Amino acid sequence: MRRVRDAKGDMMDATFTAEEQFRRGKALLGEGRHAEALECFRAAHQVDRANPRYRSHYGLGLALVERRFDRALELCRSAAKEEFFNPELYHNLARVHMAFGYKSEAIRYLRRGLMIDPAHAGLATDLEQLGRRQPAVLPFLPRSHPVNRWLGRLRHRFAGPIGPEPDAGDGVGARAVDAGRSSA
Repeated sequence: MRRVRDAKGDMMDATFTAEEQFRRGKALLGEGRHAEALECFRAAHQVDRANPRYRSHYGLGLALVERRFDRALELCRSAAKEEFFNPELYHNLARVHMAFGYKSEAIRYLRRGLMIDPAHAGLATDLEQLGRRQPAVLPFLPRSHPVNRWLGRLRHRFAGPIGPEPDAGDGVGARAVDAGRSSA
């Protein structure tokens, strides 16, 4: 029997197998209980450091809970390189990037995961939530140019983000959009 630390730092007996800890961690992660999930992923990773799924989820936990971007990225990247056909590992890489505000990198990994499994619901949902970028206001300047950024913010404030048009049939969507603009 192995002893590991729980979320509070107390020692506990590791009576679960690595796979059981991993599954428990995934369930906790799905419930939004990130700190507890991290401890399960840590325990699974300690038992089987060679398993890319355990390594990737442990990296995701480190990013979400301890905000350790470099270590999380290292773990997730090495897992994705080893098991490059697993879309879940690209999803974790994208989630690490999203947690630290690297939207373009997150989109890149979400698309890579969707190339492997176009039906992966988590990848598709996250890509949809990140949305599409509008073209730069002044295309002859780089997107990062301060003038383009300022004009882009103005355009977003007055025109709103691009996406599906509100349903004009019932009028509810249009009122919701108008109400959102007036409060901005």
